[in-house]
Amino acid sequence: VIMAHDKQIRDYLTPMSPQPTSMKPGGRLKKTIQCVLFDIYGTLFISGSGDIHVVQKTPPQVQKLERLTQKFDIRKTPEDLFRELHQTVKAKHRQLKDDGIDYPEIEIDKIWQQILEFDDIQSVRKFAVEFELIVNPVYPMPNLQKLLSACKQQNLVMGIISNAQFFTPLLFEWFLEASLESLGFESELIFLSYQMGYAKPSMVPFEKALTAIEARGFDAASCLYVGNDMLNDIYPANRLGFQTALFAGDARSLRVRSVDPRCSNLLADLVLTDLGQLIGYFQQIK
Repeated sequence: VIMAHDKQIRDYLTPMSPQPTSMKPGGRLKKTIQCVLFDIYGTLFISGSGDIHVVQKTPPQVQKLERLTQKFDIRKTPEDLFRELHQTVKAKHRQLKDDGIDYPEIEIDKIWQQILEFDDIQSVRKFAVEFELIVNPVYPMPNLQKLLSACKQQNLVMGIISNAQFFTPLLFEWFLEASLESLGFESELIFLSYQMGYAKPSMVPFEKALTAIEARGFDAASCLYVGNDMLNDIYPANRLGFQTALFAGDARSLRVRSVDPRCSNLLADLVLTDLGQLIGYFQQIK
C-alpha cells in the first residue's frame, strides 16, 4: 500500500499555480442541482501536463527519472522508458479497440509490470507513482477544499467521472489528508477510467453515472458535470442531459476543441475560472 504520508511522495508535492486563460466566467443553471460530478485532472487538480495521459520530457525531469531508475535498479534510460511506455500503451489500445472498446483505457501498473519485468506489483506501483509525479506534477486548484466543503454543506450528492489510474484517488489523501468518501464523494458515484476499461470521451462512464443517479431518484438535468475539456467532459455530459460547467481556470488544461465538429456549436451552461465561483450558483438557484 502506498501511504498518504510516504516521505518519498512528499518530496514531489511542490506548489503550482494555475495559468490564467482569456475566458470570462458566467452562464446560468437551468434548474436546481442536487448532484455534482467532477473531472479530476485539470479541473480539481492542476496537472503539469494538462492531462493524465500526456507525459513531458524536460531536462530536470530526465535527471529525476535517472535517479528513479537507479533507486529501483532499472537498467534502462529515461528515453528507453518513454519509448517502451508509448509502444506498450499503443499496442494495448490497439488490442482493446479490436475488442470493440471505442476509447480504451489501460491499467498503468500492468503496463509497467510488463516493461520493467518486476514480479512484485507493490514495487511496480511505487515506481509508477513516482514516475507519474515526475512527468505530470499535480497540485490542488485554488479553492478546491472550500468548494468540496460547500457541496457537503449544501447536501449535494457528489461523484466523479474521470480519466484516472490506481494512484488518482491518493491525490486527495496526499493534499487534503482525506479520502474521497470522507470529503463527501459517494463510492457508487465514482467512475474512474482504469477500473472500467473505458476512457472519456466514451459515453460509457457517463451512461453508468446516469444509471446510478437515476437509481437515487434524480434526473440528468438536476446533475451538474464539471470538467475542463469540451470534448471529453462537456460533450458526453450534454448528450445525456446533464447540466455542464466548463472549468477554464488553467491554460495548461483548458481544451476548447473548437475545430472538432462535436464541439463547434456546443456551449457549457456555466464557465468557471475559479472553483470557488461554483459556490455562488448553489445559493443563487435554491
